[in-house]
Amino acid sequence: MKRELQLQLSPAEAYDSDLFRETVLKRLKLPVADPQIFARQTKRSIDARGRQVKVLVEAEVFVHEPPTPLSEQDRDYPNVSQAPQIIIVGAGPAGLFAALRAIELGVKPIVIERGKEVRARRRDLAAINKDHIVNPESNYCFGEGGAGTYSDGKLYTRSKKRGDIRRIMEILVAHGATEEILVDAHPHIGTNKLPKLVEELRNSILQAGGEVLFGTKVVDFILDRNEIKGVITQDGEKILGQGVILATGHSARDIFHLLKSKNILIEAKPFALGVRIEHAQNLIDRIQYHCEVDRGPYLPASAYALVHQTLWQGKQRGVFSFCMCPGGFIVPAATSPGEIVVNGMSPSRRDSKFANSGIVAAVELEDLPQYEKYGPLAAMMFQAEVEQKAWLAGGQTQTAPAQRMLDFVNKKISADLLDTSYQPGLLSVDMDSVLPDFIAERLRQGFKAFGQKMKGYLTNDAQIIGVESRTSSPVRIPRDRETFEHPIIKGLYPCGEGAGYAGGIVSAAMDGERCAEKLIEQYVRTGSRNQKTV
Repeated sequence: MKRELQLQLSPAEAYDSDLFRETVLKRLKLPVADPQIFARQTKRSIDARGRQVKVLVEAEVFVHEPPTPLSEQDRDYPNVSQAPQIIIVGAGPAGLFAALRAIELGVKPIVIERGKEVRARRRDLAAINKDHIVNPESNYCFGEGGAGTYSDGKLYTRSKKRGDIRRIMEILVAHGATEEILVDAHPHIGTNKLPKLVEELRNSILQAGGEVLFGTKVVDFILDRNEIKGVITQDGEKILGQGVILATGHSARDIFHLLKSKNILIEAKPFALGVRIEHAQNLIDRIQYHCEVDRGPYLPASAYALVHQTLWQGKQRGVFSFCMCPGGFIVPAATSPGEIVVNGMSPSRRDSKFANSGIVAAVELEDLPQYEKYGPLAAMMFQAEVEQKAWLAGGQTQTAPAQRMLDFVNKKISADLLDTSYQPGLLSVDMDSVLPDFIAERLRQGFKAFGQKMKGYLTNDAQIIGVESRTSSPVRIPRDRETFEHPIIKGLYPCGEGAGYAGGIVSAAMDGERCAEKLIEQYVRTGSRNQKTV
């Protein structure tokens, strides 16, 4: 017999597995000592609105019968080694999930990745952190798994119309993620666990007969009038396929330059830019959980989401938190020498003493009149210029410019800085010398408003670190809303964050799946294009 129920539990009852089982069985008046009764949570969310934190739980209890699997997804993929092939440029979430979906549909994916496999990337990340050396082909953004691999692994998305979120989660579980991601309202995996999971995704592709080419940079497209036939790599190799999914991520500026040089339609796109702010995690916990000392042994490190509409020189723009990392670290995410970019990540336990979040202001194209000369690359060139100013301000290394929060609001240079999780180090700088006026003034308004919403948030015991600039792609590669195909170049499928159609691991994965489905439906199933040799 199966029983389902909804509960309001204390943190201990929700997060201590033995106490949870005892609590549930007592409420159902079932014998706790019966080993043939199994209880599990199917959904869990934290309600911290009141003085006492509650955990809202949906649960299942199986009485004298085996529990049904929480996940139905397996790794039984067909062999496609001799099947028609498609090309996928980029091995981030969009590219990997596009490849797996192609395999399910009986098509061979050729995944081309400019960076290294996930474990080899670690040496290049260490070189950024310790020696301030940025490898433009292997860094926090480029390499197997993309920018998502060495990140918090946040899996929460609002993009429910783009695909089946549960399906993506179950595929991740089948490749090594804990089943907790199927339960938590705001699931995450953790930067320490993501590399192994990404390896397993790659192994599924290879075992099914797909190909994954590392250290292989696409430098040109093979075009026949308005059709794409394949790509050319840095070694001059021509790789052909029945379509190309372009899933290169939001930082592949050379691809945007290539598209523009080939007169392939692209568009400048609004994005957001600002700083990353770092507080003590204990301070955020005390604010969010209304506790006097600490959050206790059961509650997870608390997060926050903040937004405020600012008005500056008659223009209204949003300032908002982005990619909040409780119990996390700030990392250097530059993709080229001569720039400073910061991002956040968290391990699975979220046990760092720091909390960090991007605090960014919306940037509209009308805010950038002096960059109009760059056409569709206007927002990207603005983004790059701010990153270069941050590098100069930080001393031309990966040392990041920083300022205490209240000092920034009051336009005062900080005499000293706080301890930080940012390994390359910080330099006290007037952040107004780095940030454009319209960004800095909006951030000040936002910080003041956030201090009203979260008492204690606006403090000089926090510091801003710059710059947080890779929130989303500053370029959109247009595509048809129904077919997902580029409106001019046949066989080209812009995909994921880099094309402007996703904003995180799950939404990128769903977009990758749908691009694979659309391409295969149009060019493989119908046979409307024959693969040609060049």
